[in-house]
Amino acid sequence: MARWEPDSRMRLVRAAIDLFAEQGYDDTTVAEIAARAGLTKATFFRQFRDKREVLFAGQDAHSSLLAEGVAAAPEGATPLELVAAALDRVTGSFVEEQRGFGARLRAVVASHDELVERDAFKRAGLAAALRAALRERGIADTPAGLAADLGVEAFHRAYARWSDGTGAESFGGLARAELDALHAAAVALT
Repeated sequence: MARWEPDSRMRLVRAAIDLFAEQGYDDTTVAEIAARAGLTKATFFRQFRDKREVLFAGQDAHSSLLAEGVAAAPEGATPLELVAAALDRVTGSFVEEQRGFGARLRAVVASHDELVERDAFKRAGLAAALRAALRERGIADTPAGLAADLGVEAFHRAYARWSDGTGAESFGGLARAELDALHAAAVALT
């Protein structure tokens, strides 16, 4: 591939996941990732701070989309309806190409303690962004936190099903189904 071809960010993500799966996270260098993608190390570092971040490429965008979904939801929506609107908003960021490498990405993350820790940190960041958006809509702190946590859990469960191919429907449909299942489980606790 020529260096000028578009979508260098996704090319770097694909190359990193392939290399991490083939030779392990610790044994893969940024130079190898850039070379596999047909790019330079400088291009890599314009896109990502380090090789860890290439695995969590969409997190900032997901946080923004979740907050936008809450902000755009109709007046009078319940906290879970706001979370559902947030999940609907983030759906468009998932493309079929991601579905193809999602299971490998999750396997790479699960195989390395540093990446598991980073994943937990990123998950907490999504919940914080969602909670802040809910608070801006006037939801009290405790229900905002609980709703945000349910939303992020639904998001991750849906992503796992979607990328494994165990859910034939769209990411959005899976996310809504997971949110409904989590809500039902919470209600059953009473």
